[in-house]
Amino acid sequence: MSTSTGVTALDHTVQETNVWLKAIDEQLALENRHHAYSALRAVLHALRDRLPPEVAVKLGAQLPIMVRGIYYEGWHMAGTPTKERHVEEFAEHIVRELPPQFPINPLAAARGVYEVLWERLDQGEFEKLMAHLPLSLRNLQG
Repeated sequence: MSTSTGVTALDHTVQETNVWLKAIDEQLALENRHHAYSALRAVLHALRDRLPPEVAVKLGAQLPIMVRGIYYEGWHMAGTPTKERHVEEFAEHIVRELPPQFPINPLAAARGVYEVLWERLDQGEFEKLMAHLPLSLRNLQG
């Protein structure tokens, strides 16, 4: 579906976001753009809330503009990062962000979104960001 706003920068931003959502659709075999959006949002929020604020900002700066908006939605930079040390706690955080009866498990969603982040962001910078996570959360990235 192609929708043109007539504003080149906005059209590019929408197109870029759709490319991200399609990549997540393919990674997770969701076949539903709304589910791809929900997975992206939930995992980005859980990841963002786990990182120190200065690192979270560095990750946000690498994201395309509309994905960056999803990432920063509801974030209060002054807050203290969560100390989720175990993968189960991270999964619970993702579940809290997902709609009810989401079709895949939260760790599968995390793996798929991590893979898209790995493919689309500067790999060196992404590795530096991942170094701020406990090993169990870093290992979600295949």
